[in-house]
Amino acid sequence: MQKHVIIIGGGAAGFFAAINIAEQNPDLKVAILERGKEGLGKVKVSGGGRCNVTHAEFIPQELILNYPRGEKELLGPFHQFMTGDTIEWFEKRGVELKVEEDGRMFPVSNSSQTIIDCFLNEAKKHQVEVFYNHSVKSISNQNKIFQIETSNGDFFSEKVLIATGNNPKIWNLLQDFGHSISKPVPSLFTFNIKDERIKDIPGVVAKDVDVKVLETSLWSEGPLLITHWGMSAPSILKLSAFGALELAKRDYKFQIEVNFIKLPFEECLEVLKTLKQDLAKKTVFKTTQFELPKRLWHKLVFASNMNEDSRWADLNKLQLENLASQLTQAIFNVDGKSTFKEEFVTAGGVNLKEINFKTFESKYVKNLYFAGEVLNIDAVTGGFNFQNAWTGAYIVSQNISK
Repeated sequence: MQKHVIIIGGGAAGFFAAINIAEQNPDLKVAILERGKEGLGKVKVSGGGRCNVTHAEFIPQELILNYPRGEKELLGPFHQFMTGDTIEWFEKRGVELKVEEDGRMFPVSNSSQTIIDCFLNEAKKHQVEVFYNHSVKSISNQNKIFQIETSNGDFFSEKVLIATGNNPKIWNLLQDFGHSISKPVPSLFTFNIKDERIKDIPGVVAKDVDVKVLETSLWSEGPLLITHWGMSAPSILKLSAFGALELAKRDYKFQIEVNFIKLPFEECLEVLKTLKQDLAKKTVFKTTQFELPKRLWHKLVFASNMNEDSRWADLNKLQLENLASQLTQAIFNVDGKSTFKEEFVTAGGVNLKEINFKTFESKYVKNLYFAGEVLNIDAVTGGFNFQNAWTGAYIVSQNISK
């Protein structure tokens, strides 16, 4: 099969690039090779099946801060194709996006199928051929022509885009072209914690906390969710992304310190001393403070050597200090992680120094391009990984279609 452009990988970046190449230059024959029986798997499950298309952050300098790996490399590309361009691209094709309170953007339909249908329709409209069940076995380049051997026959083309996401088999093939691969480690995961203070209260959310990993400079803030296994939500997921390499080194055994109320210990203690006088006759257990969820407050009260009948007036200095400590510097032992199987993101991939980020072309092999997570780029949760895919794919499409 002879094509002008072969795209390996039928995911978000692969489809986005293919559609844009074919639209910008209808003379080019464009084909996607996808190893699965259908493509766009991550698009389907992202955002709990709603597809978190992008994030409402419109300043490139701010947007890049969400990428533990790829921050400085993406600044230039984001000036070329940005969140606003993504929104416009989908709207022009009949897919309206909406912004949620936390900045995440979804299709108004609340269904990832809307995005999938858009891609499939556009691919058909612009005569992009999609070959499913085509697993790539080898890639070679002779006389400026790429030969791609698949489980279902050979393909030849002048230009190739690799958009395979986290695929160790493809990474191995790329090493034959001289590319080096940063070892993949999980990047978005929740913390496994067994602790009396969070036992039996899954589903409880502390709205805004500070979390730090002891013995490191890792720190984050945001909502914290208590789960059956431990802790999750943005404050934890951000830590897992920015700490991906460090936490892997520690084999996911480390300590975190949580400040549930974002006040310094001393300040908290002063507030508690005032409460001791103001609420003297009431029980500590029943007078939840600092807008904490009731069930969490109860757990922290018990952890401070008090019981259900302890009255504010009767608290001694040590009990007040214990409670202040539980509220502002509670230490938890993390032992292991849990990943979202469907939304699995890894740190790792093709070394960024080997890519020209003006074009997303290999510095080693002419006409070999990359987009999406096949590169050593990953982001925190919230639509940022997709924005990286759209931006890289669009810039590749502009260069190839010329």
